[in-house]
Amino acid sequence: MEELFAHISSVARGMWRFRWTGLIVAWVVGALGAVVAFKVPDRYEAMARIFVDTQSILKPLMSGLAVQPNVDQQVVMLSRTLISRPNIEKLIRMADLDLKSESKSQQETLIEDLMKGVQIKSTGRDNLYSLSYVDRDKDRSKRVIQSMVSIFVESSLGASRKDTDSAKVFLDEQIKTYEGKLEEAEARLKEFRLRNLELQSGDGKDSASRLVEISASLEAAKLQLREAEQSRDAAKKQLEIEKGGSSDVATRLLLPDAPASAGALSVATPEIDARLEAQRRNLDGLMQRYTELHPDVVSTRRLIAELERQKAKEVAELRKAAAVAPVANQGTSNASLAAQELARVMATSEVQVAALRARVQEFEGRYAQARALSRTSPQIEAEAAQLNRDYAIIKKNYEDLVARRQSAVMSGDLDMASGVVDFRLIDPPRVSPRPVFPNRLLLLAAALLAALVAGLATTFVASQVRPVFDDVHQLRAKTGLPLLGVVSMILSDEDRKRERSNRLRFYFGTGGLLASYLVAMVTVSIIAARQVG
Repeated sequence: MEELFAHISSVARGMWRFRWTGLIVAWVVGALGAVVAFKVPDRYEAMARIFVDTQSILKPLMSGLAVQPNVDQQVVMLSRTLISRPNIEKLIRMADLDLKSESKSQQETLIEDLMKGVQIKSTGRDNLYSLSYVDRDKDRSKRVIQSMVSIFVESSLGASRKDTDSAKVFLDEQIKTYEGKLEEAEARLKEFRLRNLELQSGDGKDSASRLVEISASLEAAKLQLREAEQSRDAAKKQLEIEKGGSSDVATRLLLPDAPASAGALSVATPEIDARLEAQRRNLDGLMQRYTELHPDVVSTRRLIAELERQKAKEVAELRKAAAVAPVANQGTSNASLAAQELARVMATSEVQVAALRARVQEFEGRYAQARALSRTSPQIEAEAAQLNRDYAIIKKNYEDLVARRQSAVMSGDLDMASGVVDFRLIDPPRVSPRPVFPNRLLLLAAALLAALVAGLATTFVASQVRPVFDDVHQLRAKTGLPLLGVVSMILSDEDRKRERSNRLRFYFGTGGLLASYLVAMVTVSIIAARQVG
């Protein structure tokens, strides 16, 4: 540690010998630093803050009707790509910065400076953007920021409108193309339907379903025909019996409990019997699908009971009429009435049988035709299904394109409406009253520090270039030779006065340098305070 202190002390004494050289260098560097600090031109910053409000009441109202792009993402992308060469050239024209640019090189330099100088910063997630520009001229920096604010707002609106117009043009072209395809599909479908008109059905069933349906109808018609023929045969047989003798008729009418009474009753009410049979078949079909409590089942049972009561009433009336008639005329009158009734039933049955035979023949013809067409109908139905599928797909695409075009039109109107994207100028373009660059206090402090460092460095270098040994131990260590003795220098009073005078002048020189910089800093502070006030 003692050796370190001795070395530092030796270096300090060596630097002290060249103190005047170091002081002169410090004054020169300090003067140059002060000149530079005061010669650096002032730069003023113009700023503006914009808030982009993307939350509008129209968004939830138009949800599902209009296309709503991600406005937040568009604004962020716009802020990142706003400082481009076309926008900077537009800014130069708007701010009249090209009036002083005479050559092309000057214009290029101006564009590059603006692209580096104009700053757009986002303050966070609240869509608040800060625009700033630093320039020597206050008015110029303010004009630049005003033009940049206008470009920022117009670029957003212009890009949105351009996208909407491009979407409309594309959709119009696609709709026109699909209109042609839809007309061609409709023409093919129309031609197919006209060519296969006999195979068209209004219910939309295929050939197999129609064949099954016709077969079921044919079987039902055959069943009804057999029932009608049996009813006709029964009436015919009964008529022959009635014509055979009147005594049997009288006996059947007077003896209601006889077995023949049931046959007379059935013949006497053929219409009611037919209706009862039809309702019973209907009831059987309903019971296979529904329960006893179903309204249709209940109403059918009620109708059957009503028909049975009506039949019983008519039979009772016939019995009463037969009982009160005279015994002499009983056989002849009853036979005549029964024969007339049976003849009427016979005629009705013949008409019904003829109608049912015609129906059976018609259904047989339809069944034969459907069976013949069932061999070729699958291919035709497959072609029809393909045509319908192609037509449905083209029609759906066409309708979707028309709906999207309408949505694009509404989206364009929505973008042009006020309040969808609201650009609020929070802080209008303004210039700072005091320059943001340079910080002259800091420059003066740096210049003073540079002057002191330069002076000290000069003395140190000089002491190392021209070293002087003022210590016995240092001389012995450097030379490696033995020292026989040391001769001390004795200073006279005049030498001491001269040394003290030199020391005072050095102190005054150093203090003058520091005082000069202190005065300069105070002056700069006062000037800055006046500018702010």
